Amino acid sequence: MAVPDFQTLMRPVLAALDSDEARSLSEVRETVAAALGVTDTDRLEMLPSGKQSTYDNRVAWAVTHMAQAGLLERPQRARYKLTERGQKVLATHPARVDTTVLIEFPEYIAFTTRKNSKNPKDPVVVVSQELSPSESIGAIVEDSYDSLAEELLDRILAQSPTFLETLSLKLLRAMGYGGREALMEHTGKPGDGGLDGLVRQDALGLDLVGVQAKRYAKDKSVMRPEMQAFVGALQGAQTSRGVFVTTATFSQGARAYAEGVPLRLKLIDGVELGRLLIRYNVGVQVRETFELKTIDEEAFEG
Repeated sequence: MAVPDFQTLMRPVLAALDSDEARSLSEVRETVAAALGVTDTDRLEMLPSGKQSTYDNRVAWAVTHMAQAGLLERPQRARYKLTERGQKVLATHPARVDTTVLIEFPEYIAFTTRKNSKNPKDPVVVVSQELSPSESIGAIVEDSYDSLAEELLDRILAQSPTFLETLSLKLLRAMGYGGREALMEHTGKPGDGGLDGLVRQDALGLDLVGVQAKRYAKDKSVMRPEMQAFVGALQGAQTSRGVFVTTATFSQGARAYAEGVPLRLKLIDGVELGRLLIRYNVGVQVRETFELKTIDEEAFEG
């Protein structure tokens, strides 16, 4: 099953803590996973940052929210148990506990709102009611990247076809192909039907990757004949591997042909091109960096 969102985990966390003895967060995670059928494979799913598992993150935020609402207490270091309020909420909400329940308590309202220092009368919501803070920030970043990818394509389309050819080689180098710049060669010329670039994976050029880059409008498609010409150019260069990059899309016929030939081909359309440029920092730069920190529960459990 998919990892439940942090609000869905709230009541199972309460149930896991329904004991006379305080329990550690690791014990809570194990109990909740067993109760909900969260598998070991599910628990390997990572946040977009890659720094924490989605399951561990969501359980931790469920605990944080309920502790702020006064449902949980920490009688010992890094160990939790239900308060009287928590026991009452568990008994009176047999189906689900979420932020619509927590918002009944003034401590939680204070947690989820902060006063604007310039205008204290206007509260500013700083905690998402739908996602954990980690996921909220991740969603904001992903949205900004989608807009950035669109802008990147617009900028590329405003340049000459040669710009995309050299940019594609820079991207492949950033991805680890070719090693040194000397092992990459820009071979394309305006109107040339051959390859636009060659990536030599070794100094002798025995491991060769051919590159084709087509700067087309975003509503256009690379068709089967162009894919056939690309395959012919690869065979002429005596290589069986190639990367075809375009700012547009690939037609079904082009993709079917690429899948059917006995060559290893990678097709990168405009959408994937934008994402790869952002991921490997080609044509973009980091403007701001933020850190979101939480308690390291394991550091206190030991």
